[in-house]
Amino acid sequence: MNIGMFLDRDGVINEVLSERVKFVNHPGDFYLLDGAGEAIRLFNDKGFKVFVVTNQGGIGLGYMKETELGAIHQKMKEDLASFEARIDDIAYCPHKPHAKCFCRKPQPKMLEDLAHKYEIDLGKSYMVGDRTSDIEAGKAAGTKTVLIGDRKETAKADFYYTDLLSFARDCPQ
Repeated sequence: MNIGMFLDRDGVINEVLSERVKFVNHPGDFYLLDGAGEAIRLFNDKGFKVFVVTNQGGIGLGYMKETELGAIHQKMKEDLASFEARIDDIAYCPHKPHAKCFCRKPQPKMLEDLAHKYEIDLGKSYMVGDRTSDIEAGKAAGTKTVLIGDRKETAKADFYYTDLLSFARDCPQ
């Protein structure tokens, strides 16, 4: 079985609610956070399958189309490639917030579907996020959980780090 590193996107890999960008609705709004490329390369080097699991309610709300999301994710992959880093797969929920769908975090469906597809041992895997819903999704899926950033979240994560690179440097594998 493989070990997965499930990463939320906005606030973990890229800027959001920053001076440069409020929301990421176009490829031009996508900026890697400092250290994110190096962190993902470290996860790759340690043998993790690396996945992005992201709620993208902007699709359901009409702020962007799935084709735009695809272009954003293509830019993310290209930006990461400059660090020799790669994402193995991306799962996203396109539904509106509060739509009560089965795929939107804090539900674990995106993680479980990727785990099934890639033969991932969820008990040895990690979910990294910057919000309570990320941590709840990881716990529901049976992963270890990592809360990063300085937001005032109430999540009870297994580990706390200021950023993705700090965690990647400490993460065993």
